[in-house]
Amino acid sequence: MNIIIIEDEFRAAKALQSLILDLQPNSRILGVYDSIEASIEALSMDIKPDLIFMDIQLSDGLSFEIFKAVEITCPVVFCTAFDQYMLDAFKSKGVDYVLKPFSREDISEALKKVEELKKFFQKNELPDLESLLQKISQPEGKSSFLVFKNQKYTSVLTENIAYFYIHNEITHLVTFSREQFQLTQPLGQVAEQVSGKQFFRVNRQYLVNFKAIKEMEHYFQRKILVTLVVDTPEKLLINKEKTHSFFTWMEDR
Repeated sequence: MNIIIIEDEFRAAKALQSLILDLQPNSRILGVYDSIEASIEALSMDIKPDLIFMDIQLSDGLSFEIFKAVEITCPVVFCTAFDQYMLDAFKSKGVDYVLKPFSREDISEALKKVEELKKFFQKNELPDLESLLQKISQPEGKSSFLVFKNQKYTSVLTENIAYFYIHNEITHLVTFSREQFQLTQPLGQVAEQVSGKQFFRVNRQYLVNFKAIKEMEHYFQRKILVTLVVDTPEKLLINKEKTHSFFTWMEDR
């Protein structure tokens, strides 16, 4: 079976690739792509996967945008941190999902289900992506995050979080009152758990709250410099490829 992986978290992609090849040694990983843009470019060429493992929220937007740009007729197993209405919608249309963080058993069951349901994975059996996109674009998201500091557990309301960022491969959250806490989840998983209307992943290191954005200005090489109301350890830059989706998100209020 020829498989491609669309996942923007490096460790998750490597773990998924390793599990697939361990469970199905005869499978071939045709490619691993970490963005909508890279996925569309690959799928627009003569690449013919039999199965796609696809993360939902990528660094440059929701992966459902891929379906609008290219025709996909093979089955898709979605990877997601959501566990509400969306999962039932996927399952009713004949595509499976694995809930992050996934296990060996999760991937094994997904591969078995794909084999059993191949006959349903025809072009006209793909999910109603437009309606799913509308649902996912503005999810409620998590209302709080459980954190541990100074030998104590506490909850931080999501509405009080100014931004999340990665430092030394560890995800941190910073509140509007400038408190800082470490999280166990990778930033990609956090991005799937919060509201896509309220938070935007400006680059691989930062996920910011709309309410935290103070101003924006043009920077070198057609990048955008974003300033928050709460200081960040480094300059917050958006590359030229993401500026359009960022400004669209800013205007979508």
